[in-house]
Amino acid sequence: MAVEAFMTDPDQLASLNGQQYVVLRPSQAVLRFYDVEKQALGTKLSRTVPSPHTGHVTLRGFAESDRVPEVEEAVRAWAKRQEPILLEVEGIDGFPPPFSVVIARLARTSELVGAYGSLTTLLDETDLVRIGELPLDQWVFHMSLAYCSGLSEADWVALLALAKREVFRGPSETISEVEFVWYEDSVEHSEVIPFG
Repeated sequence: MAVEAFMTDPDQLASLNGQQYVVLRPSQAVLRFYDVEKQALGTKLSRTVPSPHTGHVTLRGFAESDRVPEVEEAVRAWAKRQEPILLEVEGIDGFPPPFSVVIARLARTSELVGAYGSLTTLLDETDLVRIGELPLDQWVFHMSLAYCSGLSEADWVALLALAKREVFRGPSETISEVEFVWYEDSVEHSEVIPFG
């Protein structure tokens, strides 16, 4: 059975060519929350903005278009030792300009922090080129809801003021697999890799 694509917008797909990602795909309570919030956010916007096709949590990005099999091998080695990961929503927030992204912020659960840390340790032993990486203490675990860099500053500020809030006792679910996703010729490809 084919899995639903994370990205479907042609401009987004083109911008991702030559990149690879390690992605968690919620499918239960966290995804239902994501879908409701994405729809509600659309009613607050005066115009359509790009967004992911479906909710996901990116753990790492790479720029290794000539070494996709090597990146996948590293991800498989990590996944083989990885326990299931708890995802829990804690708020709606945003990354400021120039990014201007509305996000569903996730709690720093021990499983999620541990997974990011163990993946970093494994990757530090390679020469794979990583993109968008931050140290663990600076990384904000999230699911992007809308990419709003095309909005004016005033519209962005107004939108974030309407959307931003804490989510107490937010939805949670446990993820038992990871997806290795890569983009070639403006097409998304993915492999599902179980943990353990």
